Amino acid sequence: MIHVLASIQVKPGKKNAFLEIFKTNVPNVLQEEGCVEYSPAVDIDAGLPPQVLNENIVTIIEKWETLENLEAHLKAPHMLAYREKVQDLVEGTSLKVLTDA
Repeated sequence: MIHVLASIQVKPGKKNAFLEIFKTNVPNVLQEEGCVEYSPAVDIDAGLPPQVLNENIVTIIEKWETLENLEAHLKAPHMLAYREKVQDLVEGTSLKVLTDA
């Protein structure tokens, strides 16, 4: 199993616009071969140190059956279109790709 945590830094005041575009693409991704989970999440204040809150980060939680499925996802036409739609809303992205220990 491949686990992905993608942290998307959106521009201040653009989180809702980003999420609207992102959520319209979720059904397309869930239909991709090997997609087990694909959902956005945002910070909540849990009061648990050493939590660092950032209202401009959207974390995408993904699970894929194989690395090949993930690689195909990144090249899918709907993902290319999605990236074009959000490019002016995003400041940066960081990615963690993990496998079961």
